[in-house]
Amino acid sequence: MLKIGLTGGIGSGKSTVAVIFELLGIPVYYADLRAKELMNSNDTLKASIQKAFGPSSYTAGKLNRSFLAESVFGHPEKLALLNSLVHPVTIADAQEWMKNQTSTYTLKEAALIFESGSANGLDAVIGVSAPKEIRISRVMQRDHSSYEEVVKRMDGQMDEATKISLCQYVIYNDEQSLLIPQVIGIHEMLKVKASEIQVA
Repeated sequence: MLKIGLTGGIGSGKSTVAVIFELLGIPVYYADLRAKELMNSNDTLKASIQKAFGPSSYTAGKLNRSFLAESVFGHPEKLALLNSLVHPVTIADAQEWMKNQTSTYTLKEAALIFESGSANGLDAVIGVSAPKEIRISRVMQRDHSSYEEVVKRMDGQMDEATKISLCQYVIYNDEQSLLIPQVIGIHEMLKVKASEIQVA
């Protein structure tokens, strides 16, 4: 079974693309959502976060998200520390989840596929690309953020051109190209690739 990554910058629409793959019968591991769950359910991870950020990281056993967000906001070194605790646990969880799937291939949807090192355990990565101004507009509408806030968040991420250059497949979500035919095209290619591996 092929293990495929799905990534893209903020506002690229990778979650929308993931849903289309799900409609085609492909199971999707949503890394960001699962990471939040693990920060509440994995006792080892909880202990590591409390040790690094203090007892206020959790309230009544639940992650104090606002406290943690304030702790890392504007502090790249603290954000890097948090990621260094969360990413290995999430990567291991994703690998275990993929082992239990029976489909032709599985998808791991994650914003930080390359930054976290999880791309190393995948067979290929699909990148979702969109022009910067469209991405900014989408995030402003979705999160009710200002233009400046969205640009600041983007500036803290890997440059999209660099990210897309590392991907084996690219889907253009630019409001000009139809999404579904692009997804189906890649879906068919991945099914062929998976069958070739099984034969070999």
